[in-house]
Amino acid sequence: MDIFKSDVYRGPNLGVFARANDSVVLVPRGYAGSKAGRIAGLLGTRAVQASVANTRLIGALCVMNNRGLLLPKTAYESEYDHLKEETGLEVGVLDSRLTALGNVICANDRGAVVSPRLGADGCRTVRDVLGVEVVRARVAGLTQAGAAMVANNSGAAVHPEADSRDMEEFAGVLGVRVVHASINNGVPYVASGIIANNRAVVAGSLTTGPEIMMLTRAFMN
Repeated sequence: MDIFKSDVYRGPNLGVFARANDSVVLVPRGYAGSKAGRIAGLLGTRAVQASVANTRLIGALCVMNNRGLLLPKTAYESEYDHLKEETGLEVGVLDSRLTALGNVICANDRGAVVSPRLGADGCRTVRDVLGVEVVRARVAGLTQAGAAMVANNSGAAVHPEADSRDMEEFAGVLGVRVVHASINNGVPYVASGIIANNRAVVAGSLTTGPEIMMLTRAFMN
């Protein structure tokens, strides 16, 4: 697995704007085709331009693995139809007041760690659409589990202040080793600066050499 550096809209927070699995990388509608193609090439996927809730914040608002795609209830029906057609995935809508799903759910193909603020019905939707075991937990004391941790089927990077006992639980649910990391020169919300699938990890352009080493420990076991 390779680790690359890139940006989106000339900024390092590419995880806010894009989301990937092993088949597609979702990028904002209208994003330059050449730049979308470069990111898709790094990840070994094809690029799909889309919007969620009429915004460019795809990474922050949706969650995807190789089985399914979860959208917030604020997503438009036309967006749902477009993503279902373009991805070929089971697409579900999470009926919750929590709409920034990418910030509250961390998932791979084996498990999901979700915000403790997500109710039982929401957890069942995550389980059914993504096809994974679900556990509710805080990450480093935060309810934004999806912002504080990012995972693929090889490993997971987590907020530098995450508790070691919690990390053992996350490792059991996700089926991977979980390693402390930061992104973009000290940002602890690692998902904001990472797009990952099971082929590659693309980190924000401000990510330092020592941070790349931490990501290597996390994802290249």
